[in-house]
Amino acid sequence: MRVIAKKVLREFWQIHAETEQSLKSWYQEAEKAEWKNPNEIKKAYPSASILNDNRFVFNIKGNKYRLIVKINFGYSMVWIRFIGTHSEYDKINATEI
Repeated sequence: MRVIAKKVLREFWQIHAETEQSLKSWYQEAEKAEWKNPNEIKKAYPSASILNDNRFVFNIKGNKYRLIVKINFGYSMVWIRFIGTHSEYDKINATEI
């Protein structure tokens, strides 16, 4: 998968240093993945939530942080839509971001 954009993750872990390893690991796994459908993501990440319009929520650092991505399976593209604390996540509409 091609992940757009690592810069968003990097900027986040520069502020929240405790997330660096978790986000780097997620990024490396996503880059190597060949996900074809949501079931393959759930196999790799059982705690991930599936939202509408191919959006997925990943728990980062023991669910202290949330990562929302949108995936185009046909083009093997992953767009980072949001990364934030759990409380910041609670303030957004995850299905529209």
